[in-house]
Amino acid sequence: MTSPSVAAIEAASLSKSFGGVRAVTGVDLTVRPGEIVAFLGPNGAGKTTTIDMLLGLTNPDGGEVRVFGLAPRTAIARGLVSAVLQTGGLLKDLTVRETLDLTASLFAETRPVAEVLERAGISEIAGRRVGLCSGGQQQRLRFAMALLSDPGLLILDEPTTGMDVEGRRAFWSAIRADADRGRTVLFATHYLDEADEYADRIVLMSRGAIVADGATAAIKNLVSGRIVQVTLPDADLRMLAALPAVDDVTVQGDRVTLHTSDSDALARHLLTRTAAHDLEITAQNLESVFLALTSEGASA
Repeated sequence: MTSPSVAAIEAASLSKSFGGVRAVTGVDLTVRPGEIVAFLGPNGAGKTTTIDMLLGLTNPDGGEVRVFGLAPRTAIARGLVSAVLQTGGLLKDLTVRETLDLTASLFAETRPVAEVLERAGISEIAGRRVGLCSGGQQQRLRFAMALLSDPGLLILDEPTTGMDVEGRRAFWSAIRADADRGRTVLFATHYLDEADEYADRIVLMSRGAIVADGATAAIKNLVSGRIVQVTLPDADLRMLAALPAVDDVTVQGDRVTLHTSDSDALARHLLTRTAAHDLEITAQNLESVFLALTSEGASA
């Protein structure tokens, strides 16, 4: 691992444009060793471009990035950084074990292949050809490949794509165990429930800039109001939407979801003036915050 006194990622004023289109504008990001950070944003927000700069795959037009105090490519060459990407990087005619043996040969020192097979949960398919592995199994193989150099920083791009629920849970259990030993994890995902459950911190990008950065609970508090859910057959959505303090109404079957700035008043109305029952009041979830902060009308 690496020194806990040096930031795993230190990016300052990163910017990048492509053909006159500003993909990233003035991104500042510091990630401490041992953190699990979810890197979120809609398509086109600038996440992939930022990750490419962190990995040294593209150079910023402005600003600077250091990984464990080093230039990204230097950190990667020393085995301090590994990435798990969604596609590519696999030879379909090799077996899982052969793939890991080949990858291990690229480094001066690596963890034992048997160990990374076990930690990635793919020991039982070590002799299977990669082309015969499912999408989720191939993602686990990429994870095992990333662990070989025992990196201080793991960068994951949609790491659980193709995995079933049990596989996703086992994967994140392994990630949490690694973070407890000091490994740093930065992951991009469209599964907001994963970010909510497993990340220590959330960084949210929109239109090339970071619009929110903090602990999950703090991010949720950025959007005011609460969510009221009730069972209400044949609900009159127009009437519900016209109620005071109601910002949004959606319905699925007999279940109605209302976003409101005054949940107490809305609950009283629903329970005394309508046939609503099974009422629940919850804080804003990560999805509603995500939509509020990344919508076209939101300010960056």
